[in-house]
Amino acid sequence: MKKNIFTALILLLLSPLAMAATPHYKLVISNHRFEPTEITIPANTRVKLEVINQDNTPEEFESPSLHREKIIGGLQTGFVNIGPLSPGVYEFVGEFHEDTAKGRIIVK
Repeated sequence: MKKNIFTALILLLLSPLAMAATPHYKLVISNHRFEPTEITIPANTRVKLEVINQDNTPEEFESPSLHREKIIGGLQTGFVNIGPLSPGVYEFVGEFHEDTAKGRIIVK
């Protein structure tokens, strides 16, 4: 019984370390544009993309090559988990403003 409690306690203490090890990148939507327009991430690594929408209107982060879609409400923040990915270039757009909201993720 004590061994199970000890194991559970160790796993509980280590879980924040595992979460902190996930690389975190920020992407801002402002005036219906992404900033930065390019993000470089490491290959074969799971990453968290924080998408901060500074516009009053919603935007949809969409990337067919990443197989991700996420609506971010106006003046809200959302998170998109991606990877692990092979080296390459992965395009994304703001589906509601595709003419101005464009970017890409470069995986090296």
